[in-house]
Amino acid sequence: EPAPPSNVVALRAHRPITMTSLLGASPARAIPTPRASVRASAPSAARLPRAETASRRPSGRQSFRLHAVDADDEVAVVEASPEEAAEVAEAMSSVDDIPDAIKTVPKAAVERDLGKEVESRRTFAIISHPDAGKTTLTEKLLYYGGAIQEAGAVRARRGAKSATSDWMEMEKQRGISISSTALSFAYKNFTLNLLDTPGHADFSEDTYRTVSAADNAVMLIDSAKGLEPQTRKLFEVCRLNGLPIFTFCNKMDRPALEPLELLDQIESEFNLPTYAVNWPIGSGDTFKGVYHRPRREVHLFNAEAKDGKAKKGEDKSTKGLEVLSVDDEKLESLIGAELHAQLMEDIELLDELGGELDIQAVHDGELTPVFFGSGMNNFGVQLFLDSFLGYSVRPRGRDLLGGDRVEPTDEGFTGFVFKLQANMDPRHRDKVAFVRVVSGRFERGMRVTNARTKKAVLLSRPSQMFGQDKTVLDEGFAGDVIGLNNPGSFAIGDTLYMGSRKVLPPIPTFSPELFAYLRNSDTGKYKQFQKGVQELLGEGAVQVMYSRDAVKQDPILAAVGQLQFEVVQARMLAEYGVETTLEPLPFAVARWVVGGWDAIDAAGRIFNAQCVKDIWGQPVLLFKNQWNVDQIVADTPEIGELSPFSIPPAAE
Repeated sequence: EPAPPSNVVALRAHRPITMTSLLGASPARAIPTPRASVRASAPSAARLPRAETASRRPSGRQSFRLHAVDADDEVAVVEASPEEAAEVAEAMSSVDDIPDAIKTVPKAAVERDLGKEVESRRTFAIISHPDAGKTTLTEKLLYYGGAIQEAGAVRARRGAKSATSDWMEMEKQRGISISSTALSFAYKNFTLNLLDTPGHADFSEDTYRTVSAADNAVMLIDSAKGLEPQTRKLFEVCRLNGLPIFTFCNKMDRPALEPLELLDQIESEFNLPTYAVNWPIGSGDTFKGVYHRPRREVHLFNAEAKDGKAKKGEDKSTKGLEVLSVDDEKLESLIGAELHAQLMEDIELLDELGGELDIQAVHDGELTPVFFGSGMNNFGVQLFLDSFLGYSVRPRGRDLLGGDRVEPTDEGFTGFVFKLQANMDPRHRDKVAFVRVVSGRFERGMRVTNARTKKAVLLSRPSQMFGQDKTVLDEGFAGDVIGLNNPGSFAIGDTLYMGSRKVLPPIPTFSPELFAYLRNSDTGKYKQFQKGVQELLGEGAVQVMYSRDAVKQDPILAAVGQLQFEVVQARMLAEYGVETTLEPLPFAVARWVVGGWDAIDAAGRIFNAQCVKDIWGQPVLLFKNQWNVDQIVADTPEIGELSPFSIPPAAE
């Protein structure tokens, strides 16, 4: 009797009929198939459709999802090619006794193991001061991971590829990262979720939210400048989140500080011990490569060979690279006697400082592995990536409000929204919520509960994120970052869960320092203006407040830096066709009234401050300076506690 292929779980079926596209076949190659039916005891399985076509993969080859019924009447979902689907259909229609002909297999045979999937996830954020080469390093990591065929440039020449992570037009024009970006790709049996963050101080709040979704942090340092102000601020954010920190000293192909000086800066300013995993051989024009301590190998870099055209079949990622033992006799002739003598002296010094890397100390955030290389010239990047996979931590557990804790291998799905983004695809005016999966397994079509609104939400259009591009996602696991269609159901910090109620701590917002009314210059575009305010400002690009005076309907923008205002105006024009003007307000400090409107009423008339409301309707006091804040606290105790942070109201 004919049977389906061993790697395909067939559908149990009845009532043979002819359907042209039940399993995704095109009308041109219709196949006779029985109508598939799903029988299952599990309530969730009853909601599964009878058969459906999966979305096209990036390669263009179509695959199909078959809903299988095993011997215990449990439903599993497997992928099948068009040919395999046709074989299953033929087997089902060619015999009378369907149950005997179509054999079933245990669900475990097709279900991916949660523990193994979690172990293979690595989620990390890259932080740095502007112009340290963060976006360039991101492109090289994607290139080595096979996610892109050509690494883009931050400032691309005409006709050249621009950076994958910098997809906004304003990012391409200015050569800076304005919005954080999620990029997921596979590398050596690992699934990497890379979170690229803005380096500019004006976007610190977006960076803070993104770092909260990471399990590891890569701190990028310009080797010529050492530690810079924004690097220091972002390091503290990572330390507050308890992240292991990996350091990459970039731009070694340019004149750079001494490696020992860079290590000393990290140790003295951050009080964080360092361990040099590799060591540079020269710098600037004399940069020859790096010495990799774990394997006692020297990786030599030939810039001329790297820039040359690759031969057919040649691996671009290793082009221009030569690897040999540090004890190889020809090493001295390759790098020169002076650099060879310096290298031997440095190796002796490094061995005296410590020979083994304490992995547990790295995971606890008490030690940072340090790497050297050049992102622009692709040198040292793959070596860093390979080492990072071995040293970094898998997805970690999270504390819940109330004292409980959720672990990544817990069966129940839990996730939280850390970013909202409007108009990633301008043609469709889409709104996407970025969700970090904290525990369990995510499946397309699952129904979850939003802890803040207490409402059930059907996750019918999930996506895997890759910069501006999205691919339909059928399944995800703890550590993954998924994109959800956001018709207004989500806010930053929302907890999504299945099963028993779970609430993760909310993500606080930064205290803004600049305030201005956003005015519509063209009254004929009132609807476009209101739509832009609702969608664009709703994603948290800046904080939005409103006057208590019903006559004043224009939003008050509240930002950490001036560049945030410029981004809002540029996007309002580019994405909604609305020209806007800003009317600055003379305030520099915002404080949220913890006691709410009752505290405002109890305080009576308030001097030297303006009372407005945030998007949640909570009272906010705007002051000209900190002295006014101290004065109202001292003179008006009825006002109660004033907070520099806004926290969205959580479900009780």
